[in-house]
Amino acid sequence: MSVFPKPRPGVLDIEAYMPGKSHAPGVAKVFKLSSNETPLGPSPRAVAAYQAVGAHLEDYPDGSASELREAIGRAFGLDPDRIVCGAGSDDLLNLLARAYLADGDEAIHTTHAFLVYPIATRGTGAKPVVAPETDYTASVDAILAAVTKKTKLVFLANPNNPTGTYISFDEVKRLHRSLPPQVLLVLDAAYAEYVRRNDYESGIELVATSENVVMTRTFSKIHGLAALRLGWMFGPAHVIAAINRIRGPFNVNAPAIAAGIAAIEDHEHQERAREHNTRWLAWLGQEIEKLGLKVTPSVANFLLIHFPETKGRTAKEVDAFLTARGLVLRQVGAYKLPNALRMSVGSEEANRLVVAALKEFLAGAA
Repeated sequence: MSVFPKPRPGVLDIEAYMPGKSHAPGVAKVFKLSSNETPLGPSPRAVAAYQAVGAHLEDYPDGSASELREAIGRAFGLDPDRIVCGAGSDDLLNLLARAYLADGDEAIHTTHAFLVYPIATRGTGAKPVVAPETDYTASVDAILAAVTKKTKLVFLANPNNPTGTYISFDEVKRLHRSLPPQVLLVLDAAYAEYVRRNDYESGIELVATSENVVMTRTFSKIHGLAALRLGWMFGPAHVIAAINRIRGPFNVNAPAIAAGIAAIEDHEHQERAREHNTRWLAWLGQEIEKLGLKVTPSVANFLLIHFPETKGRTAKEVDAFLTARGLVLRQVGAYKLPNALRMSVGSEEANRLVVAALKEFLAGAA
């Protein structure tokens, strides 16, 4: 029997994260609607800032990303010392798991939550615990029922990916009030900028007044900087101190820092992206439901479209039909949603093409 280094128990039980596909072989023009990227692209000011750093690639970046943290602090009225930046918010989610989970601990996430949560949990030797959802929405009661003495983290994506659903700030506060003080509540607000509901809050207020809540955010969505991998977290001073001890010394690169500062200061570009999303999210939901398909109500920049299990009308067959036309959506079987596809809100052209193609597919399957 051969002998070789083996990873720690649990690592090989992880199902590797598979990003949304981006290609449609043999198709001249592809509309990638599988990764929740903004159809407006990044702020031109962010692109210019990114390019300017190209003349100084020999220099290490600022290891603390101080200017970026100060820009985030100005934008949201936060203390920069309580902010830490990372290579995407998923970097920060993994760092939180590393800092607060050990063998035998438990971390809770909901049924259809972001796949990084169980991956980060298993990577530490801890056990991911699934709390059932209600109508594809997180249930505070189900999360609380899953808490045990072994629970150290609760991951809550609000809004949730890939369902697009959310829970009100009152419900988030109820969850927090009922958690033991030694359990860290992680509010993943990657899509917060898109939400236009009066009862929603990203969690800043709760973090500011609590010792066991953090909020993570990303520059990949509304800011259009997905290629640069940039995220940030606001948390209590003691959590920030722990994360700063284990993160890479230069975990955010200089072009990302420069682009991030320019992006967060370009309020007009953010508002254009928000307006585009508000308009087309509603249009897509209405038009797709007119075709007889169920769409989960979404407050983010994507829609979860449900398909019947009837042969000739399944999600897998629809996906193949759309891909052949250059319309690339996201299969979500890994999220325990084998009969659904997630569609990012795209350009007007892409949105209209998807609706027309779905109509054509369903007519042919009738």
